[in-house]
Amino acid sequence: MEACIHIIDDDKSFRTALGRIVEASGYRASCYESGEEFLARLPKSEAGCILLDLRMPGLSGTELQARLVQAAPLLPVVFLTGQGTIAAGVQAMKAGADDFLEKPVSAETLRDAIDHALAQNGKRRAERERIQWLRAKVSNLTPREVHVFNLVVRGKRNKQVAYDLNTSERTIKAHRHSIMEKLNVTSLAEMVSIAERLERLEPAGAVVDPNPTSSPKANIRHR
Repeated sequence: MEACIHIIDDDKSFRTALGRIVEASGYRASCYESGEEFLARLPKSEAGCILLDLRMPGLSGTELQARLVQAAPLLPVVFLTGQGTIAAGVQAMKAGADDFLEKPVSAETLRDAIDHALAQNGKRRAERERIQWLRAKVSNLTPREVHVFNLVVRGKRNKQVAYDLNTSERTIKAHRHSIMEKLNVTSLAEMVSIAERLERLEPAGAVVDPNPTSSPKANIRHR
């Protein structure tokens, strides 16, 4: 999948200059004169990163950054500004920006920032694919297996799970075996890791219905 560098800046000459550097570095560039234009033309591909001006008419860089959390969460943001302050930089980085550069920026510095942002983009896309794969695996569990899974990953022993679900320890062992086969894991630690990545760990005082009637998907908390 070809990466695209999205350049968002109200200064046309600066957008053009950045685009030339980006394309000379072997990447595809797409330019926008405002945050509103970018949101109206949201890219279909999630491979790439965003070079974003801090201060623009309409949506500011930081306001657009806040919207991108939902609109384009996999695209890292690199801020480029001629009016940067330490406070603005700190705010942007705390909000998840990948880098904060001051104009004018050298081609080498820009390329380094882009390379780092693209590496982060690759990690994010890989993690999303992993999460989707894990969700698909968990969705194959039966309603009772989902309940057993939720209790086991919270540290409960087979005897405790059997008591909570009003069944025998032997039955719980059979459920655990089936769960591990369906999730393709060999240890409790791997099961806990899956639960953590899917944000399935419930508070210790959560009440579990011993006679679930809902479908497995109804019990799965998605991000």
